[in-house]
Amino acid sequence: MAPATIPTPEQRHQAHLDGPEPDNPASAHPEATIPESEYSLAEIEQRKARPIWWVVLALATLLAIILPYGYGRSLAINHTQGVLHYASAMDPRGIALIAWMVTVLAFMGIGMSIIESHSWFWRAVFVLGLAAEQLIAGLCLLKMNFWYGTFVIYHHQAILANAANLGIIAAGLGVAVFAILFVAILVCVKKDSPWNVLTHSWSALSMFFIIELIALAIVLFGGLITAV
Repeated sequence: MAPATIPTPEQRHQAHLDGPEPDNPASAHPEATIPESEYSLAEIEQRKARPIWWVVLALATLLAIILPYGYGRSLAINHTQGVLHYASAMDPRGIALIAWMVTVLAFMGIGMSIIESHSWFWRAVFVLGLAAEQLIAGLCLLKMNFWYGTFVIYHHQAILANAANLGIIAAGLGVAVFAILFVAILVCVKKDSPWNVLTHSWSALSMFFIIELIALAIVLFGGLITAV
């Protein structure tokens, strides 16, 4: 084996001036692989966000609140007998169930839009569910003291409209209870607690449905439909 040669001070000084050897990959500077763009990062993110679609969603939500309610209210006042012709064939509990379902569908669209933030399908579900809920609310004259208005319009068959209003109110109260519990868990429960699993997306959605089913059961079997 040939003895190792020790570089002289002049050789070490020259190597220092020349820089690292080109065949050493660790010392080579990486080349830029991202092409230069005339847009800034903020402009690129803004283009990906597609703000025009959010404007369309806001307008669709506003129309879903106003138009179906006005149309349903107009039918209730001007075509009362036609509304009763179709509604009287159903049981009050069935009407309450339908009203509860469309309201829960609208709220579920909001929740799934948060979980599936890149999907516009659930935003469309929210708008459609909201429109259906507002149509039923207009037909049943939903307001704070709805039982007076429904009796004036529908007389002895006001129980049908009252049942639908109770279904909508039950879904809304279920959402309120869920929101309070969810915030309480976030604030009061420690991160290492097993109860913290309820704040995860699918666990929270399951808790939401359990609360909603309890609210529906109270309306259907708690005697509220016949009491109002």
